[in-house]
This record gives sequence, structure tokens and C-alpha cells, in this order.
Amino acid sequence: MFDLDAITRRAQAAKEKALADLHQSLENLEKQTETLAPAPEQPDEPAAAPEASPAPQVEILGQTFGPEEMARLAADQAQLQQMVDQKVAEAAMGNLNFMMDQLLGEDMGVLMAAMETLSMDDEEEYEDRPFDEAREQELYTLLEDTMARLDALPEPEPVSYGSDRDRWERFGILLSGIISLLNDHDLDSLSVEEHLPVLEQKIASLVRSSWGISGRGELLEMLRYLSQEGYTLRYQLYAEAASPQELLDGDEDEEEQDNIARAWRFAQRYREQYSPAFMTGWDVGRAAMLTRWGAYLGWLTENEAVGILWELSQKAAGELTGWREFASSYLFGGLMWKMLCGDGYADSYLTSLADAATNLLAGGGERPGGQWRACPWPARRPIGFSRH
Repeated sequence: MFDLDAITRRAQAAKEKALADLHQSLENLEKQTETLAPAPEQPDEPAAAPEASPAPQVEILGQTFGPEEMARLAADQAQLQQMVDQKVAEAAMGNLNFMMDQLLGEDMGVLMAAMETLSMDDEEEYEDRPFDEAREQELYTLLEDTMARLDALPEPEPVSYGSDRDRWERFGILLSGIISLLNDHDLDSLSVEEHLPVLEQKIASLVRSSWGISGRGELLEMLRYLSQEGYTLRYQLYAEAASPQELLDGDEDEEEQDNIARAWRFAQRYREQYSPAFMTGWDVGRAAMLTRWGAYLGWLTENEAVGILWELSQKAAGELTGWREFASSYLFGGLMWKMLCGDGYADSYLTSLADAATNLLAGGGERPGGQWRACPWPARRPIGFSRH
């Protein structure tokens, strides 16, 4: 669970510091412009800091902010962004490149991270509704209907990859496709974004806020968990438990007990239909995204990241049969996660995931996506290959 108060306090402190720095910088600039003539415009100078992607930021802050907090933060962000844009323009006119480094420091990254959350569709409004029996049934129906629509999408037949490491590397990158597409990340190479200070700070802050990962050691431990245990094991334990009380350790408060009972009911509903291996897409997809983030931030070498993606690829290809099943697995795990978190925006989350998966399978041309369709799923190995 995230400490919303701590995140909000840190965001407010970062905002206040950024505004104070801007004010001081403006005073310094005014003093310098009194004695320095403006430098000629430099067409190759860096432009203003890239705006944050408008695409939904899934699994970044776990939707910790409610509508009122988001409205307030959005207003603060707009005011701060206006000041940043004005400051950058003035810095460019004065040929003061050092101002960019000052503006794009750690505190700015923390502030931007705190303002990121899952965007809602412009044409739909979702309510943060409390969970009850009717609510759970609605989410089950939404999940099943969405998975059925995904299963009806066309998908190329699996093909043999053999020992083609380039093809396996491409497949490993595409395992991060859902989150990458929602965050407008690059899917053509291992690197998720261009290496700019503002983007590096932003992603580092987002990974720290959403996963509690601040460096290499924590990243490797999380990747170990996702590849060896993850929700595959959690779902198995919840499905095998005779009651939710068997899953408690005695330290949970009433809300946590309700969340565990809700996730237990989820596992009980589907345990005969889906085995624990069906959670592979949810675990592997997130691990692939973390691997790419880790490589981008320098916590993993390129060779290490490629090796980890190769292992994740073997796991996905051994347990699942295609991109449609992978996408359904991701939605399946995502809903159990939201139920365990008690997140009232679970319906909008599922919708965002399904839209991304649809674009990856059916996109192309003027429509974004299509990367999964262009990369068929690896064919299963010959009889005799052990999946376990």
C-alpha cells in the first residue's frame, strides 16, 4: 500500500522548492541581462522540456490520487509548467544552458512523478465505487466479456524461433507491450525513451513510487520474485485456501482483511477454469517492463537485460499459447491485483489494458500499435521439452 500523505507532502515540498528556485533564477537572470546583450537565437539549442505523455500511466502510482486531489495537482502542474516554459524560453534567449540542468533536477522529477496517475478516457467517467457483492459481479462480467473480445481478435499462427536470438530479443521487448504502449514508450529497441535528464528523472521517480525500487539490488530482488513466485504463486495459494482466514497472518486491519477476502473469492470463482500458470502473462509482462526500465536507468547492463528478457521469453512461450492469451492473462492478474488493493477504479484499469492489447494486436497504418501482430508468438517446442 502506498503512503498517500507522504507522497503528497513530498510533492508539495518539491513544488515549493521548484517555485523558489525559479523565483531566484528569475532574479539572477534579470541582473545578468542588465549587463549582457542578448545572444543570437540558436536553432540547435535544446527546446523546452518534453511534456509528460498524455497516455494512461498504468501501474505507476497505482491510482493513489482521487479526483479532487488530481484536480488540485493538475492545476498546480499547469501553473508550474507555464512558469517552466517561460523560464526555459528566457534561458534560451540568453544562451544560458545551465538553467535547464537546474530546472530538470531530482525535485522536478519527484514532483512530476507525484502528478502522474492513470488517465481516464475523455468520453467516459468512472466512479470510485466501494466494493460490494454487486460491484464484484460487475467486474467479473467486465473481465469475462473483455477477455472474450480479445480472444476473437485475429492473430497470426505461432512460428518457430529456433536459435534466432534477435527474434527472441524482439519478443522479449514486446512482452512489455501493454505498459509500454500506455506510457508511449518506444517498442523498437531495448531503450524505452531517449536519454534526456528530464525523462530519466521521471522514470526513476515513477519506478521508485510505484514499485519501491531505488536501485539495482531492489530491482533484481523484484525480478526474482516476479519470475519465481509473483501472482502465479499468490493465485495458487488463494485458490487452495479453504477460507480467507487461512491467508491472514494476524496483523491485517479490517480493510486489509476485506481486500484479502475479495481476492480469495476471485480465486475461488476461477480456480477450476484457470490454473496458476495462467497468471504467467501478468507476472512476465511486468517483469519485462521493469527489466527495460532498469536498463534505461543504468541499473542493468544491456547484456544483463537481454539475458533476463530471454529467460522471461522462455517462460512465457512455455506456459502460454499466443498474444491473445498473454493479454487475457494480463487482464486476469490485473483485476485480482486491483481487488486485493481495494481499488475502486478497477473497471477503467481493465478498459485501458484491453485498449492497449487491442492496438498491439490490431493496430497498424493510421492506428497506433500492431507490434504483436507483426511478431508472431513462438511455436511450442517439440514433444519432449519440459515446461516445468
